[in-house]
Amino acid sequence: MKNKLKKPELLAPAGSLEKLKIAFQYGADAVYFGGEIFSLRAAAKNFSYEDMEEGVKIAHNLGKKMYCTINIMPKNEDLEKLPEFLKKLEEIGIDAVLVSDLGVFSMVKKHSNLPIHISTQANTINYEACNMWESFGAERVVLARECSLKEIKEIRKNISEELELEVFVHGSMCISYSGRCLLSSYMAGRDSNRGSCAQSCRWKYSLMEQKRENEYFPIEEDSNGTYIMNSKDLCMIEYIPELMEAGISSLKIEGRNKSEYYVAIIVNAYRKAIDLYYSDPENYELPNVLLNEMYKVSHREYHTGFFFSEPKSEGIIYNTNDHVREYDVVAIVHEYDEETQIALCKQRNKFILGDKVEILSPNSFGESFVIEELYNEDGEAIETCPHPGMMCKVRIPFKVEKNSFIRKELV
Repeated sequence: MKNKLKKPELLAPAGSLEKLKIAFQYGADAVYFGGEIFSLRAAAKNFSYEDMEEGVKIAHNLGKKMYCTINIMPKNEDLEKLPEFLKKLEEIGIDAVLVSDLGVFSMVKKHSNLPIHISTQANTINYEACNMWESFGAERVVLARECSLKEIKEIRKNISEELELEVFVHGSMCISYSGRCLLSSYMAGRDSNRGSCAQSCRWKYSLMEQKRENEYFPIEEDSNGTYIMNSKDLCMIEYIPELMEAGISSLKIEGRNKSEYYVAIIVNAYRKAIDLYYSDPENYELPNVLLNEMYKVSHREYHTGFFFSEPKSEGIIYNTNDHVREYDVVAIVHEYDEETQIALCKQRNKFILGDKVEILSPNSFGESFVIEELYNEDGEAIETCPHPGMMCKVRIPFKVEKNSFIRKELV
């Protein structure tokens, strides 16, 4: 039976122009990014106007889209540069802006004709709020992470067909209500609602006895201590059918501050899972190889967030704030010569002659080989890459694409 459900957009993070290119190459339909102002990811490299122009050209040539985040909670002084910024976005051809503040919404309407998406920072969790945003002129609402699948379905039934819904399906979770947090401002003087979150929730804390100065008591379950606000990462790749049937227009991956490899591996897996489901929904089953990919990138323990029930203690990692990392990216392919089977690569981490490695590329992943030939850029045989970030040549016994990642399992 032909699938009557509309295939949702796969929306990827682009913390830089290079990550945008990787996201599109590995299967994203659209990317979201921040400019050098008004973005909630001040730590990301973010986009200059020149980057935006190049990104739009790349995206539109591929039939894909770019959305700009203007989702800070601005103070008065933040608004001064906004009209000029909006006019520039419109001139460049940005496909939509994400906003969370009513004042910013008003200024977008006043100073541009840019389509508006409502950011998850607006904390939208019911259909009346969705209807209100649409009445103001919004085309899409990014629902708060606190919505369950049941609630999303109810929202979909009680809004117009034209209003699109977007949800996060993968990435870091915030201990506070969709990011409305003052902890970072209090602890580190960095305002999370204006793009500078220090992730104070993931720090280790102790109690101090009031009358005895410097008498500290660790909050701990064992020798590692307890991280009482350290939420697990969201991962919904095992629930593609449920997401597809909820009437969601866009499936969003978190991670503008994360690596190119993270963007490639997560986008690649979700792209293949969505396409596989859409090709034959009645017989869909998630291949183990796609699920396994989730564990080959640096991550925290995974959880399904609020999609099925409100997470309690099982949604927190108490014993560490470290990421789980089982693989290292050792090099990225820049060029590949099919005749010689030699790939020009840029080293990322240490590897040596004789290492068993895997390839992640847009069309395949997990294909392994042993490094039997390794050369410097001049073609001289070497046993390892002695200089960090150096260009090297590796014989790969099968065809690989530019921007393929060579990874090695950590032992």
